[in-house]
Amino acid sequence: MTSRERTAIRPRTMDLSALAPPQRWRNRLAVIAFALIQWPWLLRSLWGGRIAAKFALLDRLGLPRTALPHLGSWKADVGFLTQLADDIIRLCPDTVVEFGMGASTLIIAAALRKAGRGTLVSFDQHADFVAATRRWLAEHGLVADLRAAALVPATNWPGLWYRHGDLPERIDLLVIDGPPWTIHPFTRGSADGLFDRITPGGHIMLDDAARPGERMIARRWRRDWPDFDWRYVRGIKGTLIGERRA
Repeated sequence: MTSRERTAIRPRTMDLSALAPPQRWRNRLAVIAFALIQWPWLLRSLWGGRIAAKFALLDRLGLPRTALPHLGSWKADVGFLTQLADDIIRLCPDTVVEFGMGASTLIIAAALRKAGRGTLVSFDQHADFVAATRRWLAEHGLVADLRAAALVPATNWPGLWYRHGDLPERIDLLVIDGPPWTIHPFTRGSADGLFDRITPGGHIMLDDAARPGERMIARRWRRDWPDFDWRYVRGIKGTLIGERRA
């Protein structure tokens, strides 16, 4: 299955065995607490955006209108995908790194092709999803470096983060759309371990930034990384964008 198929409302079951039992229980309690707070956001996220906007994006990138038959639920929405395409075509990044592949992977690869330059390195924790996404991109003549990476206990944040191994020393665009919040509401905060690699003028994009957990992540990032200009883009799920000052 890839993000072109319809997904269930409940996310795929996550293996938390890498966490010690006390951490596992703390994570579960945090997920329950935040679920009670953010249920209005979860309802809104079931809608992926206007069909006309989706078709306009696909037409612009030279993709068939059947390329993204289903959006919403746990997938990226049209607003976030359009923001991605806009930034890539405008900035022409050499290196894009993504955590949490899916519909965004297809759009990033297509936008890089339209920009005429750049490579994408994308990670996901499910090896079968990585293989299916690779085939999906190939069907549209797109190429990216797609890697399966296990989730391991994070260092400075709760939850789990990707065991990503070697990465480029210079990253022009960092896209954060995983791991899922059902591991821990703050689990995506660990992406800041790569902020030192962002080039001057480079961007960070955090999806689902309207959620309470991501809002608290954003607050800490703003405090700890003052050399970035941070802005919040409203949308179905919201996007946090950080641009490193030159």
